[in-house]
Amino acid sequence: MAMTFDDPTYNFIKVTAGALVTLGIYTILYKETKIYRFLEHMFLGLAAGLSVTLLWKNTLYDMWWSPMVGKTGDKPTEWNQNGHWAWVLMIPLAAMAYTIFSRKHNWMSRIPIGILIGIAAGQTFQFWFSQYGGQIENSIKPVIPTTWDRLTVPPKAGLPPDAVSTINNHVYFSQAINNVVFIVTLLCALSYFIFCTEYKAKFLMRMSTSGRILLMVGFGAIFGTTIMTRFALFIDRMYFVWVEWLFQSIPRMLHGG
Repeated sequence: MAMTFDDPTYNFIKVTAGALVTLGIYTILYKETKIYRFLEHMFLGLAAGLSVTLLWKNTLYDMWWSPMVGKTGDKPTEWNQNGHWAWVLMIPLAAMAYTIFSRKHNWMSRIPIGILIGIAAGQTFQFWFSQYGGQIENSIKPVIPTTWDRLTVPPKAGLPPDAVSTINNHVYFSQAINNVVFIVTLLCALSYFIFCTEYKAKFLMRMSTSGRILLMVGFGAIFGTTIMTRFALFIDRMYFVWVEWLFQSIPRMLHGG
């Protein structure tokens, strides 16, 4: 009798395989063993196959094949004659990229590569402005309070939209202090990256030194967050091995599901 996805035996095999693979990956903590190399190559192969599948399913099929042939639904009867057939030219253009493996015709591979580099360069400029333009705009903050009714921002829960809008339009004392700290930190950090001239004034030298210290604090916080993320992944894997596999799946299998 074939196993189904709800079969306890299938679930036990799946959990056991995951636990053994997890333990095999962690053998890298001892040294680069053959088990680790095998699992590494297996992971790369699975990732490559999955990436090809996802590329076709989520990108090429929806954004290229379906519009090209005019497919508007999941049923074959819903095909129509309004397809963008000019997109079929992408097939020989993409095939030209594989001529890089030919010594005689490898010059043809430069054509699609050049097109991709040009498109990527244009998208990079757009991406830069869309990501950092808002950050540059938000770095200009008011440092003078506009109201002295209270020092901190009042709570907004339960207030009507007009009252929330009024609060957002004011700059409170606590916000002004935070903005001053932010602007001083920003100017100090930027002054550290001015290498085209030599600082002679002690104020500018101390400002650059403060910027370096503040950058180290920021990098330290980022590194600490990275370590905590790695520990979160490690704890999750250990919970899977010790609890879900060792103390739940194995006893459940030994006692007949």
